[in-house]
Amino acid sequence: MSACILIVDDESAVADLLAYNLRKAHYRVLTASDGRQALRLARASQPDLILLDLMIPEVDGLDVCRELRRDSSVPIIMITARGEETDRVVGLELGADDYVCKPFSVRELMARVKAVLRRGRPAEVGGEAVLLHGPGSLSLYPERRTAAVGEIPIELTRLEFDLLHRLLANRGRVLTRERLLEQVWNYDFTGDTRAVDSAVKRLRAKLRRVSKEVDAIEAVRGIGYRLKG
Repeated sequence: MSACILIVDDESAVADLLAYNLRKAHYRVLTASDGRQALRLARASQPDLILLDLMIPEVDGLDVCRELRRDSSVPIIMITARGEETDRVVGLELGADDYVCKPFSVRELMARVKAVLRRGRPAEVGGEAVLLHGPGSLSLYPERRTAAVGEIPIELTRLEFDLLHRLLANRGRVLTRERLLEQVWNYDFTGDTRAVDSAVKRLRAKLRRVSKEVDAIEAVRGIGYRLKG
């Protein structure tokens, strides 16, 4: 069955443009023009991806993102105006996976949609499940997409799980932000890498909430990140 994408935008021209191109690519599409409607649809229909404009009526995009992240790991791509830099940073820290700026390239947006959905596909499992060990009794099963510290599970979004997996699989090696964008976000990207920094910040907070010993992620100034060990 094709993926379901929820478009949240009160500008009908933008919503219609996105819906047309997504349906043309054989995705199922839902639309919402305000934040309350978006929350109802997201919870009732459980879409595979949400394209979320920040400047929407009733409940703004940041509050929609905040509410969804209380109980959902659905991927969220924010759609923002170029002048909303502060809101973009806040949105990423609240748990959005990425953002695009208006006016945007439909081709670029479609590429990001495909990349996010590709990341969310379950891996094919064959034979025994692979287990990766990390610091502080951290264990991670890539195929099962589960992470735990001892017997305590860690609730991670798809993006956070993939980021931890990549860092753990390359333990001790420095991964540049650009390489993480390529391997975790699944697309080439030049310029702004704040999505990586925000995702690492969220991941470290979740790890520390369980045990400070688990958070062995360190920033390498001007380059990227590595998992110590």
